Amino acid sequence: MSHTPHELPEEFPEYKARIRALKHSDTHFARLAEAYEALNRKIHRAESFVEPTDALHEAEMRRQRLALKDEIWKLLQADRGG
Repeated sequence: MSHTPHELPEEFPEYKARIRALKHSDTHFARLAEAYEALNRKIHRAESFVEPTDALHEAEMRRQRLALKDEIWKLLQADRGG
């Protein structure tokens, strides 16, 4: 288990500038990114035992984070025309 935060610019380094731009120009993307970042912070706090939680809840949060990440990825791909 990694205790390293999964920040969007680290997950998609080739899209750092595009992520920043879309956060300001696309409200749907901005809401998804905000939800991802909030959930990511909760997971990181759970993994670091700052705010421990049970394994099932932590696994569910990870599934939710992955679903958000997948949706963000699709938007990044659609935005670039691919």
